Amino acid sequence: MSEVTSRRVVLQPSTTEIIFAWFQRVVAGYCLLFGILYWIRLIGFYPGPLWRFDLMPVHWQIAAVMLAVFFPFAAAGLWMLASWGPVIWFICAATEIVMYAGFPNLFGHRLLIIASHAAVALLYIVFRVIIWLQKRQARR
Repeated sequence: MSEVTSRRVVLQPSTTEIIFAWFQRVVAGYCLLFGILYWIRLIGFYPGPLWRFDLMPVHWQIAAVMLAVFFPFAAAGLWMLASWGPVIWFICAATEIVMYAGFPNLFGHRLLIIASHAAVALLYIVFRVIIWLQKRQARR
């Protein structure tokens, strides 16, 4: 074996990076589901009162249109493991947190959505810190 081939570095993702990739793809699935649910509300298949676009209050029209576009966009970015995927997801999560925690009199109380976004954000931070620590240790 020559000296060049013995120094070759094999770039394999760690187990944590593989799990993180699948975590992002699971979140992408949920984003796609949320996007489809917003589209269902916009086009009028939702069986609730005021859940057709022309019957919605203006604050719901703005939020629903934005989230109906951004959630599928975030899903695509997360599925492809693109760097912009988590950024778009964060915009969607922050929007829903502001909607349901900041303006509950307009949008209602959805504590489960707030908690799920917080849990996903916490898991994302934990994964990124663990991967950073592993790469720092590997450099030493």
